[in-house]
Amino acid sequence: MSFILYTDSLFTSPYALSAFVALTEKGVPFTVQTVDLEAGHQKRGDYAGRALTARVPALVEGDFVLTESSAITEYLEESFPAPEYLALYPADRRQRARARQLQAWLRSDLLPVRVERDTETVFFGKASAPLSEAGRAAADKLIHVADQLVQGENLFGAWSIADVDLTMMLNRLIFNGDEVPQKLKDYAAAQWRRPSIQQWLARHQPG
Repeated sequence: MSFILYTDSLFTSPYALSAFVALTEKGVPFTVQTVDLEAGHQKRGDYAGRALTARVPALVEGDFVLTESSAITEYLEESFPAPEYLALYPADRRQRARARQLQAWLRSDLLPVRVERDTETVFFGKASAPLSEAGRAAADKLIHVADQLVQGENLFGAWSIADVDLTMMLNRLIFNGDEVPQKLKDYAAAQWRRPSIQQWLARHQPG
């Protein structure tokens, strides 16, 4: 059975990106359908009736519908485990816990960065004003954590889905020309070239 992944129609959701990359990396069949968030379609009709939290992304497998990107990636990891499928999370339990900690933190903290550097600035080059004092403080917090975790090409030796989530958050700053250490710029640039991310980016191209 193939999956259906519901994403935002503009393909700017960092959470839909994470779920899309997870499915792509696992190599399981799936199709993409879109929801117009600006028109509020996620809050009404059949979608809201099936998707428990009425948000994107939503993963559909038969009559089972799952929302929230970290829940989706963990479900895929359990459904299609390594070594037959590429691992989304580190094998070591402490590193796996750290990856999940990072995912949870990126989704629950740093609100000024998420507001002042929305993802349209990453995907469409939308101009942004200079960071506010709160935005700069949140950016400094992000850089402090990332600087401790990034010690090579990937966070935990082998690639994990947490690399996607951290890169997306760093690119909110990098693509706006905000001050970011070169080590983190290099890390994010290398991650951004990953084929699964490039497949997502290709959806922004005409035709």
